[in-house]
Amino acid sequence: MASLLWGGDAGAAESERLNSHFSNLNHPRKNLRGVKSTTVRNIDGSINNIKEDDEDDVVDLAANSLLNKLIRQSLVESSHHVEVLQKDPSSPLYSVKTFEELRLKEELLKGIYAMGFNRPSKIQEMALPMMLAHPPQNLIAQSQSGTGKTAAFVLAMLSRVNALELFPQCLCLAPTYELALQTGRVVEQMGKFCVDVQVMYAIRGNRIPRGTDITKQIIIGTPGTVLDWCFKLKLIDLTKIRVFVLDEADVMIDTQGFSDHSIRIQRALPSECQMLLFSATFEDSVWHFAERIIPDPNVIKLRKEELTLNNIRQYYVLCEHRKDKYQALCNIYGSITIGQAIIFCQTRRNAKWLTVEMIQDGHQVSLLSGELTVEQRASIIQRFRDGKEKVLITTNVCARGIDVKQVTIVVNFDLPVKQGEEPDYETYLHRIGRTGRFGKKGLAFNMIEVDKLPSLMKIQDHFNSSIKQLNAEDMDEIEKIDY
Repeated sequence: MASLLWGGDAGAAESERLNSHFSNLNHPRKNLRGVKSTTVRNIDGSINNIKEDDEDDVVDLAANSLLNKLIRQSLVESSHHVEVLQKDPSSPLYSVKTFEELRLKEELLKGIYAMGFNRPSKIQEMALPMMLAHPPQNLIAQSQSGTGKTAAFVLAMLSRVNALELFPQCLCLAPTYELALQTGRVVEQMGKFCVDVQVMYAIRGNRIPRGTDITKQIIIGTPGTVLDWCFKLKLIDLTKIRVFVLDEADVMIDTQGFSDHSIRIQRALPSECQMLLFSATFEDSVWHFAERIIPDPNVIKLRKEELTLNNIRQYYVLCEHRKDKYQALCNIYGSITIGQAIIFCQTRRNAKWLTVEMIQDGHQVSLLSGELTVEQRASIIQRFRDGKEKVLITTNVCARGIDVKQVTIVVNFDLPVKQGEEPDYETYLHRIGRTGRFGKKGLAFNMIEVDKLPSLMKIQDHFNSSIKQLNAEDMDEIEKIDY
């Protein structure tokens, strides 16, 4: 399979430039002018210059989605129960346990196995028979990174393509440039034995002259650029599209204008076009969008994961200032045998200060904050998973979706609050939900100033749970904690 943006040498050069740009995501961003810079020495002795700021780290949905793709390169088995809602409840419901049951082209089977897929994941078992059915069926599916979702819809696209017809036949929309490239790489890997099928990227920086005859069968791009290619430049004939995929719908509607762009593209598609929509979450806004854009769909939902605090013992320590908090943290750290720990700070400034303090005291720690590129974050999380660092200091960028089985302790160095100092209940739940996972017991410690005690009591009441006070100077008391 060829991956081209432009034809000939120009295409190869532009593709190389864009791929180079994507690989350069692991380079640190330059410090902003006027912002104080702090030097932090990494565990390997290298130096990181990181800027000081008091801003809360805002979770970027698109960056989080890409991060999850990078850190979940292999399939993970979802613990969620899969629910299937068929548009015709009377029709039989098929599932498969092997890829051979799908009667795929030989070159596609070779591509699947070359990628390391041995058998369908739980979601693929249900989704693939629907996605590959004749006549084609529309699908709305809830699926998270690591469950084989991208591979499933890529397989659907490659199965519908006629390699002898040299025009766009499959169109996939992704919310960001990086996510489009990531999906394209899956197409290239799975389709590497499909020698006459080619993929093209409709993304920023890939300027195609008006009137260009596009001969590539699969187009992957972002809504704004695809919209221009279809209606302004007349490069894509939407009436010839056979498969339309809208990936990361929850991220898409979070980006201003993208939902309108997507709907405008969808309305120009032929009625026989197969339409597939995927989203990690399905809030009401996502459902409304999905129902507007996908007619007569089958639906695959994941029964919502119930995060619970039942197997997590929670404590709080009253502190006067952050040095107090750090001393309390050291006392706890020195008295309890810790597998691995995650420490949450509300601001990047506190996270960096704490990282420097712990490294200077000889602890193996890593820092994860929003100013790092996605690939840097993925590398740090992988090192933590591999046990190369025992402590991960982070802001809210790590509050969701990062599962590390060895984490036994979570520390809220700062209590999560919204604007106006109101407790952020959902973030608290997702933070301490990093421990006590996979049925294991966990510990959570909250380091709080006296004026934050009312907020903590609101959290206790909200979850109807017990958060006990701990005297961090009483080593005997700490050592009696059952873990």
